Amino acid sequence: MRNPSTSRPPHRRLLTAVLATVALLATAGVSACGGSADAAGDAKTLRIGYQRFGGLSLVKARGATPGVEWSLFESGPALTEALKAGSIDIGQVGEAPPVFAAAGKIPFSIIGTSEPIPQGEAVLVKADRGYRSFADLKGKTVALNKGSNVHWLLVRLLEANQMTLKDIQVKYLKPAEGRPAFDSGQVDAWVIWDPYFALAEQPGVQVLADATGLASNREYVLAAPNAVTQRSDEIRAFLQRYREVTDWGIAHPEDRASTLAPELKIAQDVTSRALARSAKPLAPVTPAIGDELQAITDSFIALELIPGPVDIRSRIDDRFSAVFQ
Repeated sequence: MRNPSTSRPPHRRLLTAVLATVALLATAGVSACGGSADAAGDAKTLRIGYQRFGGLSLVKARGATPGVEWSLFESGPALTEALKAGSIDIGQVGEAPPVFAAAGKIPFSIIGTSEPIPQGEAVLVKADRGYRSFADLKGKTVALNKGSNVHWLLVRLLEANQMTLKDIQVKYLKPAEGRPAFDSGQVDAWVIWDPYFALAEQPGVQVLADATGLASNREYVLAAPNAVTQRSDEIRAFLQRYREVTDWGIAHPEDRASTLAPELKIAQDVTSRALARSAKPLAPVTPAIGDELQAITDSFIALELIPGPVDIRSRIDDRFSAVFQ
């Protein structure tokens, strides 16, 4: 007796093979498209999003966490979009990006922060323009990266000077766009953070104001919720190394600058200047941190810069806080 499978006509055997292949591909497609949260939970490699100069840059430069995958982002808003897409598990941003991300319904947890860094962001102007205070910028063009830490600084400066957004002309520019616009005089002022701040401190450039007394300018560690729940041991180990490297850098400022300058592709003296004011210890997230972020969120809602309501307090996750204490 002939085998039943070989008794089928050739075209029937071909059709069966094609259908089986399609079924396998469809199954694989469902697995691959199971959503960003699933991707974060199932990934074999911990995927880290970092910004130029942020605390995680030093971790990368020292090679302190082998086996992780690094992705560089120009700003916090770009990094939170990567969280939304499921392409990173952990990332570090300033104080406004979590607010805009939460308003945009991006899923994330806030698992760590830093001590305040108010001197790490500033309003820059040309010295020959004669500006003496932020109030002198009324009617002028002010450039900044939308949704970044400096966006909150702008809001606070306006409040402190009894001004509103209607009193200035805001131009939203990414750092790579802001510097040439500032240098060429296309904008009157540039609100920017380190290391772009330090790079722009050239002869003829004046620091009109920084965030001292206005904004904490903390760094925040964000994580994909599924990574937090499914890979907590890996995340805790990574955060421990992050804490150790940060503490080492604070204790060894010269070595820190010489290690980080090549990573940033910035001269060592510029790196040292920026680090001297912007490198701060890590800190645990607490209810007070949640209150601080909620106040920022509520202000952005009141100004109609984001839609409300947004409960950012609920994003605080203190399960890793022991690492930072």
